[in-house]
Amino acid sequence: MAWAASFDEFFKNFKRESKLLSEETITLIKFHIEKNDLQEALSVIDSALRDIENATLNIAVTGETGTGKSTFINALRGVGQEEEGAAATGVTETTMERKQYDHPKFSQVKIWDLPGIGSTNFPPQSYLTEMKFSEYDFFIIVSATRFKENDAQLAKAIKEMKMNFYFVRTKTDNDLYNEQKSKPKSFNKEKVMMNIREDCSRHLQDILSSEPPVFLVSNFDRSGYDFPELEMKLLRELPAHKRHIFMLSLHSVTEAAINLKRDSLKQKVRLEAMKAGILATIPLGGMIRDDIENLDETFNLYRSYFGLDDASLEKIAEDFDMSLNEFKVHLRFPHLFAEDNDVPLGDRLAKYIKHISSVTGGPVATCIYYRKTYYLQNLFLDTAANDAIALLNKEALFEKKVGTYISNPPDYWE
Repeated sequence: MAWAASFDEFFKNFKRESKLLSEETITLIKFHIEKNDLQEALSVIDSALRDIENATLNIAVTGETGTGKSTFINALRGVGQEEEGAAATGVTETTMERKQYDHPKFSQVKIWDLPGIGSTNFPPQSYLTEMKFSEYDFFIIVSATRFKENDAQLAKAIKEMKMNFYFVRTKTDNDLYNEQKSKPKSFNKEKVMMNIREDCSRHLQDILSSEPPVFLVSNFDRSGYDFPELEMKLLRELPAHKRHIFMLSLHSVTEAAINLKRDSLKQKVRLEAMKAGILATIPLGGMIRDDIENLDETFNLYRSYFGLDDASLEKIAEDFDMSLNEFKVHLRFPHLFAEDNDVPLGDRLAKYIKHISSVTGGPVATCIYYRKTYYLQNLFLDTAANDAIALLNKEALFEKKVGTYISNPPDYWE
C-alpha cells in the first residue's frame, strides 16, 4: 500500500512541539501496517484519534494580587478585558477559592485562577491539596516583580509531585517604558530585560538550588517578548495527544503559531485518511455519505481555527471601513471553489463518488474518494494558513489584489 509506505516518514517529519503521536504509537502503527495486520493498525489509529479528539487541558495560574494574573488569564483565552466572561482585573483578591475560565472557542481548555499562596494560610503542600493539584496539566506561577519565597516553595512542592511548572514575569512592557523614560540616553532594551531575568532567576535559585527559565511577557502582546517561547515550551512538554487542542487554542498572532496549527491539523487529516483508507479495503459499504456531507462543516471549522470565520473577519473589515464581502476579495480561501459556488461542495463530491462507484465498484471508489478529500483538506489548510499569515500584516493585503487561488486542480474535478 503506497500510503502505508510513507507513514513513518510523514509523522516523523514534524517537530516535537507539533507532533500529535508519541514515538511509541508511530512505531506500533508502522509495525501493524508492515505486517499487513490492518485491523490492529486501525484499532491503534482509532484509539489515537479518540485520545486527540477527547483530550482536555487544565491550566492552573497562580500569583499574588497585583501581578497581572487575571490579565494574563484573559490573554491566554484571547478575551479582551471588557468582554463578557473576562476574568476581573484591577480588583483586590478576596476569595480563597479557585475559579474556572473556559476558552471561548474550545471548552476542553480550562484555565483555573488560583489565589496566590501568600494570600492564604496554607503551607505549599496543603495549598496544592486544597487547590486540587492533581487535576491540572501544569502550573504557571505569575509575578510582576521578583519571585518571592512563597512562589519558589510552591514550585518546589509541585516539582516533588512530578508536575510541570513555569515562571512568568508580567508587565515587562511597563518596566521597559519606565526605564526608558527615566534613562532615555542610556536605555538598552536587551540589557534591561537581561537584568530583570537575572534578578528573578537569582531569587529562585536561592531557594530551588536550580535556575528555572523565567518568561518575560506583556499581557497585551501575545506575539512579543517571551510569550511565543512560553507557548513553544508548553507544547514541547505536553503529552503528544494534548498538543492538538492547545495548538488550536493558540491565537494566530505569529507565523510560528499559524504554522503549528497547520502542521497539527495536517497530521490529524492524515490519520483520518489512513483510517478511512484501511476501512475502504474491508467491504463494509455505506460509510462515506456522512463524511461527504460534513466536508463543508470541516472547512468552516478550519476557518475558525485560523481566525477566518465571518465574525472575526467582520471585525477586521470594520477597521478598514469595508464590508465583509469587500474584505474577502483580498483573501484566497473564498475563491478556492469559485467556479462552483452555486453547488454545495457536499453535493459535488456526492455526485462524483456516485459516478465513480458505478464504474469501479465500492471499495476502489472509496479509496479514490478519500485520496481526493485528503487533497482538498490539505489544499484548504494551506490556503487558510497562508491567509492567516497575510492577515498579520493586513495593510499588505491591499498592495496587490490576491484574486482567485491558483493551483493545479485535482484531475477528477469536472
